[in-house]
Amino acid sequence: MTLENIITTGLVAQWVIMIILIILSIVLTRSFKEVPEGKQNVAEAFVELIAGLVEDNMGKEYIGFVPFIGTLFLFLLCLNLVGLVGIKPPTSDYSVALGLGLVSFLVVQGYTIKKVGIIHYFLGFAQPYAFLLPLNILERISFPISLSLRLFGNMFAATIIMDLLYEALRHVGAVVQFGIPIPLHAYFDVFDGSLQMVIFIMLTMINIKLIAEHD
Repeated sequence: MTLENIITTGLVAQWVIMIILIILSIVLTRSFKEVPEGKQNVAEAFVELIAGLVEDNMGKEYIGFVPFIGTLFLFLLCLNLVGLVGIKPPTSDYSVALGLGLVSFLVVQGYTIKKVGIIHYFLGFAQPYAFLLPLNILERISFPISLSLRLFGNMFAATIIMDLLYEALRHVGAVVQFGIPIPLHAYFDVFDGSLQMVIFIMLTMINIKLIAEHD
């Protein structure tokens, strides 16, 4: 395996996005004032947006998940939108989508164990009846798989459609090449990319609440 196979464009894009988000978080959260202004207004508006999302879908007792959901929100959105700058969205690679799905899975299971204890966590697999144990285990395992496949499938399909479009327009005039893809980028990158991000975090929030309260 060569270095080029390990350090892919998608991997570089992820690291660049992480660095940018870290820098932005530092810049936006420095020198907070009692009366917000400028960049502090932007930071507080975003936190309030995520807090409202968590409270509406999970309840006030889950407000501690705001940092996790907010980070997932920004990271996923940026990953899905990089197609606008001519880079293949990393989420169109299943390994990336699966990695994100596993992160959500581990957060769900980790929080549930912390809330109910390790013994009650494993006893929960036999609820409401012991014979449902295999089905309950399968349901837990299928969560990161279904979550990642949904994200990957939509982003991969969008990437293929855009690649086919550009291939078809390759021998056409420059005006047409720049004009026709614009509405499709608006749909596949902006609308569909944002939609898949929302679906991913919504399913994550719902699963956290359902598993924690069911166990």
